[in-house]
Amino acid sequence: MTDQDIRKGLVGVVADVTAISKVNPETNSLLYRGYPVQELAATQPFDAVAYLLWHGELPTDEQLAAQRADGRQYRALAPEVKAAIDQLPLDAHPMDELRTAVSVIGALATAGEDVLEATGTADENIARSLHLFAALPAIVAYGQRRRRGLDPIEPREELTYAENFLWMTFGEDPDPIVVDAFNRSMILYAEHSFNASTFTARVITSTLSDLYSAVVGAIGALKGPLHGGANEAVLHIFDEIGDASNVVPWLDDALANKRKIMGFGHRVYKRGDSRVPTMKAALDTLVEFYDRPDVADLYRTLESEFVSRKGIYPNLDYPSGPAYNLIGFDTLTFTPLFVAARIVGWTAHIIEQQGSNALIRPLSAYDGPDERHVVGYTPDTEAIRLSERPEEAAG
Repeated sequence: MTDQDIRKGLVGVVADVTAISKVNPETNSLLYRGYPVQELAATQPFDAVAYLLWHGELPTDEQLAAQRADGRQYRALAPEVKAAIDQLPLDAHPMDELRTAVSVIGALATAGEDVLEATGTADENIARSLHLFAALPAIVAYGQRRRRGLDPIEPREELTYAENFLWMTFGEDPDPIVVDAFNRSMILYAEHSFNASTFTARVITSTLSDLYSAVVGAIGALKGPLHGGANEAVLHIFDEIGDASNVVPWLDDALANKRKIMGFGHRVYKRGDSRVPTMKAALDTLVEFYDRPDVADLYRTLESEFVSRKGIYPNLDYPSGPAYNLIGFDTLTFTPLFVAARIVGWTAHIIEQQGSNALIRPLSAYDGPDERHVVGYTPDTEAIRLSERPEEAAG
């Protein structure tokens, strides 16, 4: 095997087929089940997009109403989940809270089942997917309120998904402008083909493990700053720069020290992330709503300077980080928000993987020492040892 045969990071490797999403190279557009994501973000509530990714078609009014009715029973924070989160230190990363919470939900849901029973049918896993989809806002909201020393807020059945998420986090009826921007962000983050966390979920699923285990693995993958943690990193950069007037000296120093500038570049998009214009438009509405032109100035200046110097364009994390900050989410909550959105894509892929499963087990090229042997070992060494200690051998 030559170096040319090895695809480090699986670059360019087509591992399977999927009907869930693709990037259309002709239009540089991300498609969910064939629909351009910007059209979905402009016209659909997030739970309708969830239905689309799980079932393949947008729901009728009746189908969406039925899904909402089923999901509302899971909106409140389960006592067992709250108790598990409360055992964690307050300075634990929120992604660790989510990972723990999903493990608890999975253990409760599959208690008494053997491993194959826990794998579940397609219908059972759609129901489990809806459970996690509906429960995650309560987990994310409780995590932020807990770190702020605030009591949890109970959900309200009459609110939409986005309205209820914001209500449980902040305890106020959100303005429609904020709801719309948040809804769009959730749709834009919902799915993106065989990214690192989704592929992790599919690998785990391919072993016939259960949906909850696959989601826990995906959360672990998304925690990394080269994947989901990038939107947190963008806000850290904004905080570090402070003001648009500091962009040039800050960037001079960052590039001189070969720092990785998070929020720019994408392995799939070469002409810019197709989701950015939609999220940037949502950010603009928030900048106007909260009267924060300083955020827009910093955003615009850093983007202009970095693109002109490196020719690398922003990805979705670049506008979403400051948008979530303006809404009022703590920076540590940004990646859990990503989880609350991507749970839809992950579970759609888990169900698809189960429907046409093959164990995912790639090969590797060995570059360690040639075969060598332990000094003093002979083929008879083990037989002699066992014959001298029969009781140990029997045990």
